[in-house]
Amino acid sequence: MSQRVLISISIYIITLQLTSSSTTSHYSSPSPPATPFSESSPEPPSSTVSDWLSAHATYYSATDDTRDAVDGACGYGDTHRDGYGITASAALSETLFVRGQICGACFELRCLEEDVPFDRRWCVSGKSIVVTATNFCAPNYGFDAESEGGHCNPPKQHFVLPVEAFEKIAIWKGGNMPVKYRRIKCIREGGMRFTITGSGIFNSVLISNVGGIGDIVGVKVKGSRTGWISMGRNWGQNWHVNALLQNQPLSFEVTSSDGVTITSYNVAPKNWSFGQTFEGKQFES
Repeated sequence: MSQRVLISISIYIITLQLTSSSTTSHYSSPSPPATPFSESSPEPPSSTVSDWLSAHATYYSATDDTRDAVDGACGYGDTHRDGYGITASAALSETLFVRGQICGACFELRCLEEDVPFDRRWCVSGKSIVVTATNFCAPNYGFDAESEGGHCNPPKQHFVLPVEAFEKIAIWKGGNMPVKYRRIKCIREGGMRFTITGSGIFNSVLISNVGGIGDIVGVKVKGSRTGWISMGRNWGQNWHVNALLQNQPLSFEVTSSDGVTITSYNVAPKNWSFGQTFEGKQFES
């Protein structure tokens, strides 16, 4: 066999090895973990105390669906029992709600009296209210955003308030009222609350009564036999992880949207059980 043929065969074998190695490397590389919200998700309202912005507000009354009004889309359950107060909570339009990332944030609202072409008799002058984001006002794409049925359609910034809260800043007959709103710090009594539910290795933790900026962007949990484990956002302020955490005290590390982290050590005792609520440290307001 000629030397030229041997060289050609050698080059062919080397090419096959390189191709095989490249292919193996490609398929053995793990995929990046899924994130609860894509990078293209809309940004939530600024996570710092902000200037006044424009929005609209409507109300619901006690004759509306009380269960939805109490339970809410953030998962807090009984908002009155959990310290938010039924009359101090609000449902936010899709643009503001941002798939639940804003849950727990506090807003100050006032009726817009200046430079608005509407009858100012519907405003309660000089009054403002503070509400917590606990619920979601779903869009209705059967209507456009400018019609009565499309109040919560994108890109509208809209609040749905309990009528008792609405009447502190506007006359209820005014209907869909132009308002000004801004993010403010939340003032809470006591510490953050951690409600643990789940079964087996599935652990879900609802974090409520959060002070400071109010909304949470990251949670970690640690048992006495584990390191710190990052939890994923399930929905609203419900966070979950698959890990064996029973029969060990649990600590939690919580990061709010303004970058502040609070660590509460040994919040749940060794004998904790699903369905219990424990209290930890609190953010400064």
